[in-house]
Amino acid sequence: MTYAGQKYWLAISTLAMLATFFGHDTARAQIKEGGDLSIELVDPKVLRVCADPHNLPFSNEKGEGIENKIAELFAEKLGKKLDYTFFPQATGFVRMTLGSHRCDVIMGFPQGDDLVQGTNPYYRTSYALVAKQGSGLEDVTTLEDERLKGKHIGIVAGTPPATNMAINGLMVNAKPYPLMVDTRLDSSAEAMIGDLMSGQIEAAILWGPMAGFYAKKANPPLHVTPLVQEKSGPRLAFRIGMGVRGADQNWKRQLNRLIQENQPAINKILVDYGVPLLDENDRLIGAATATKVQ
Repeated sequence: MTYAGQKYWLAISTLAMLATFFGHDTARAQIKEGGDLSIELVDPKVLRVCADPHNLPFSNEKGEGIENKIAELFAEKLGKKLDYTFFPQATGFVRMTLGSHRCDVIMGFPQGDDLVQGTNPYYRTSYALVAKQGSGLEDVTTLEDERLKGKHIGIVAGTPPATNMAINGLMVNAKPYPLMVDTRLDSSAEAMIGDLMSGQIEAAILWGPMAGFYAKKANPPLHVTPLVQEKSGPRLAFRIGMGVRGADQNWKRQLNRLIQENQPAINKILVDYGVPLLDENDRLIGAATATKVQ
């Protein structure tokens, strides 16, 4: 059984339990001076990415996800072949991929989680409220809003906004969706959006990239509001970077340079997938600003 939706629900809610499975190869802790990556990388001529094979909008075996596109961009900039080690986003993912030296980077990982060494973040987003246009909920910006009282709202069980919903008395009529599913066969996010479109629920709460991706695909498109004004409960906004092994300092520095030098191109990929991008003051970054070369 793999984790529903994608790694961030797990990372933000329960990733700490995986730390006991992650180890370092002490031989690789010796880093050559001068930025030589040969001792850090599985194959210096190949960008080897750790990814889930069934995890849209982030990654899949067909290369259709956000992180696939960013990996393609980086491989081009590095002049390297791109290759993947695929493994379900489940317990043991880091141990069986990055930790086993089968690949060298996880393309998306929440900043601050010590399971891996994180790069600088390349985007910031939050959980979001998804509603139909014309529903009267388009301008709801917080779960405290009285207009949500009595509404049937979809929520993935065990994710941070479930706590905020409980605090505000919204769980009585909520429809929970499982955190743990086999993503080869099912998707809680996709099921939730389907229920929203059919009228079984009146609003949905999803992690921002998933909210934006499925809202953009819907016909007609759905409205997405980042939940950044919550006054109680856990924080719902997070910075996302990339994950490397703790010993791979030169590789991390190279990735940091790639992020900095290619931020507008990265932002364009994120915007194209509907990801609601936030600045450090929780303001939405428009497409024109996000993709502008500084």
